[in-house]
Order: sequence, then C-alpha cells, then structure tokens
Amino acid sequence: MFGKRVIQTLVGSAMLSACLAASAQTAICYNCPPEWADWASQIKAIKDTTGITVPPDNKNSGQALAQMLAEKASPVADFAYLGVSFGIEARGKDLVSPYKPAHWNEVPAALKDADGYWTTIHSGTMGLMVNVDALKGKPVPRSWQDLQKPEYKGLVGYLDPASAFVGYVGAVAINQALGGTLDDFSPAIGFFRNLQKNQPIVPKQTSYARLISGEIPILLGYDFDAYRAKYKDHANVAFVIPTEGTVTVPYVVALAKNGPHPEQARKVLDFLLSDQGQAIWANAYLRPVRASAMSKQAESRFLPAADYARAKPVDYGKMAEAQRKFGERYLAEVR
Repeated sequence: MFGKRVIQTLVGSAMLSACLAASAQTAICYNCPPEWADWASQIKAIKDTTGITVPPDNKNSGQALAQMLAEKASPVADFAYLGVSFGIEARGKDLVSPYKPAHWNEVPAALKDADGYWTTIHSGTMGLMVNVDALKGKPVPRSWQDLQKPEYKGLVGYLDPASAFVGYVGAVAINQALGGTLDDFSPAIGFFRNLQKNQPIVPKQTSYARLISGEIPILLGYDFDAYRAKYKDHANVAFVIPTEGTVTVPYVVALAKNGPHPEQARKVLDFLLSDQGQAIWANAYLRPVRASAMSKQAESRFLPAADYARAKPVDYGKMAEAQRKFGERYLAEVR
C-alpha cells in the first residue's frame, strides 16, 4: 500500500512538473487579436521559433489597460500591445517594467521610451477603408467631410474613440485635418456630432470582417488592414488618405510589471523586433519600425509617397495626455 502511494505521489509530481513546464512556455499578451495586424501569423511564428505560446486576445488598447490596472496587485498579463498613447499611460500608472529588446538601438528615439518602458514595433496611417462593391455604385469618398453626405447614411463605421486606440487616432486625425489641435478637440466633436445624422456604426472591437463582408462599407482604419483586404483576402477594398490630411501613429509593446512569465515575455519582445518578426509585419502591410525589414515588394503595395505626404506625425506624449479628456467629452457630447 505504501509503495502504491509513493508511485501515486511520483506520478502526481510528474504531472504537476509537466503542467508547470508547459505554463513556463507561455507568455500572456493583452490585446493580440489574430484578426488585427496579422497577429495570427506572428503568434504562430513565435511558437515555431521560440516554443513560447502566446494565446490570442481580443481586447482593444483601452480594455487591456483597464484590465492591467484592475489586476495591478496580482498581474495576469506578461506583456501588452498598445497604441502609443496607452503605452505612455501604462508607464504613468506604473503598470509596465523597463526592457530594451534586441535591436532596441535601431528604433528611432521618438518611437520608444528613453528608459525602455515601451517600444514601437510598427506604425499605421489612418484613413478610409472602403469596400467598393458594398457602395453599390456610390462614389468612393475622398475626404473626411464626404462622410457627412446623405448618400453615405448607414454606410460609415468607426471604432469607439472613447475606448479603442484606433478610434481615438481617427478623432485626432479628423481634428487636426479640420483645424483643431491637441488642446482643442472642438472640430472633431463637431464632426462626430454631425455624422450622427448619417447613423454611423460604432463598434468597440476590431471590425475587419464586417468591412470585408460589406456590413460596414466605409470604415475608419489603418492602411495595413486595407492592403491586407485587397492583396491577401482579394476583396475590392480601397484605401483613401483623405484630402484634408491624416496622421501616422506607432503601436508599441511593453513588459507588464510583475507578470507571471517575465523571461518568456522578454523573448517574445526580442522576437518582435528581430529580422523575422519585423518581416512578418512588413508582409502584413504594416510599416515595421526597423525600416530595413521592409522589402521592395511590400513597399510597392502601399499608396504613392505623394499620398503619404498628407500623413503627419503628432506629439505622442501630448496625444496621450489629451486622450482621457477627449474621451469624456465625446461621451458627454456625442454618444
């Protein structure tokens, strides 16, 4: 009987060790949606190359930050993928730890925290993603102001700018294009209030599939999703950089403070900035932060440089500071 108990104990210990070993090869990401920015390919490559499993996660930046804050005393996430303003806010709320991944020195100074609390991995340019077929003969809009025309009633969508980073970027782009500043969002608030007459669709989550299906014919979003729709999914989707102008913004990764698997998370962040990781972004029609990873073939699928000249950078620190106040104003005056 004693021998049987010993065997049971040994078997139980072996099973526990196996579970712990499996757990050790996991890095929990907040906001790594497989349908966004081709995280599906990136997650697979991470597993194939490093052996580390990164479970997909469909939060947006705001939801990721909120959950990290709620779990601050007992963190669940190992790292987070965030719009830059949320990365800056995460540092301010003491939710992330400094880490400078491999190739960190190749990242331009303006695109990383000087102490390594967040690092850009790619950028995107805001514009109009248009499912041409779903317009059923209506002209492709060319400007922000076009979206307020009655002919586009029920056809325009944008992610909730009070929650999703891409939604906030759209608000910043519209605001600047219409003469506003990061100190004055009145032009954007006026725009969104007027747009309500056209009954816009305002989801909180990534809506790529709804664009492809035609459920949302015109969606405010990034160039990389439009190119993915056109070249990978072979949909009749056009990307438009509005005539009034737009913005280009970075997306960043940050190591969660006191996350359960810090060693694995560091390896994942190293991979994301590696030649292989950056090439995956480029092949998914994103601009990798390391320009050397962008092949000529990938570059050829982007709109001409003359169009991108209308896309401007912004003061990302100030953009982060303004985000909460804008969100409160949007909720009070628009929604």
